[in-house]
This record gives sequence, C-alpha cells and structure tokens, in this order.
Amino acid sequence: MAKQKRKVPEVTEKKNKKLKKASAEGPLLGPEAVPSVDGASSKGGAVLRPVPDAELELSPEEQRVLERKLKKERKKEERQRLREAGLAAQHLPARRSGAELALDYLCEWAQKHKNWRFQKTRQTWLLLHMYDRDKVPDEHFSTMLAYLEGLQGRARELTVQKAEALMRELDKEDPDPLLPGRVQRIRQVLQLLS
Repeated sequence: MAKQKRKVPEVTEKKNKKLKKASAEGPLLGPEAVPSVDGASSKGGAVLRPVPDAELELSPEEQRVLERKLKKERKKEERQRLREAGLAAQHLPARRSGAELALDYLCEWAQKHKNWRFQKTRQTWLLLHMYDRDKVPDEHFSTMLAYLEGLQGRARELTVQKAEALMRELDKEDPDPLLPGRVQRIRQVLQLLS
C-alpha cells in the first residue's frame, strides 16, 4: 500500500490566511472594561469579549502564535513612536564589554566580596585571554595567577595542556620580539599549575 502525501502547503496556507484575517480584526481574547450582566464586578473589573465565529476555528497553538505576533507588532510600533519622539536614546543603557565584565569579576574575587559568585563565562573568558597583555593588563595578571591557584578539575587540566601546547608552539617558531611578555606569562602559569 502506497503512502499518501499530506497536503501540507495547502493546510499551512489556510492557517496563514486565518491568522492574517484574525490579526487584522484585533486580539483574540482581550480584556475590555465592560460591566458584567448581573451588575456585580469581577475581580479584575473586566470581562473577556466573545470570540467571533471566524476566530473559533483557530487552535490554541494558532491563537498563541497570533497573540505573539500582535504583541511583537505593538512593541515595534511603540519603539517607532519613541524613535520619532527622540526618546529611544535615553532608555538604552550602555552595555559593558566581556573584557570589562571579566576583569570586574576577577577584582571582586580578589577583594573577597560577599556577593561574589562563580561565573563560568567570566572564568572561560579569563582563561582564553590571560596571555594577551591588551586584554588582561599586567596590573590584573598577578590577581589572575592567584585566581589560578584555586582552579580545580577539568579547567585546571585544560589550562595546563593549553599552556604546554602554546610553549611547544613558541619554541618551534623563531622568537618574536613582541612575544616575550606572552612567553613569560605562559611560563608563570606552567610553574604555578604544574
């Protein structure tokens, strides 16, 4: 017996038409300030408006999709109005770079703040960039070495392996006059962790 092919494009096309039609009419279940029939107010002071017959055919999943789209459109319109009013620049806080966050994390660890917490992403950034003087300046490297003393488990093993691999790689190449600081940092890490 041969398998029949589903008419997926036709079905999804119908659903898309329903969604577009419903989105043009407004939200599916929106609270409106309409008094109830018996005169007593409900808890929220609003009742849900009845759903027209055309919208009854939408499944719950389709309703959620439609509501998300409408919410997204409302947010987009709000952002557009703010942009036109020139207020958008006032509400956007400046984001700090990963380098700043990681160095702050290291400084908080050094000061033993009560609110310091381990953060894997910060540690990973520090371990990846600790040999680069531009990203981890010399004044922070001594703190970094102290931090590495407490490094445990797989992170410690990988750090040693990477440092050994970097050292072998640098030994094979001709010495670069710009790399003595990097070589020195690799040696310090190897001496500390080996």
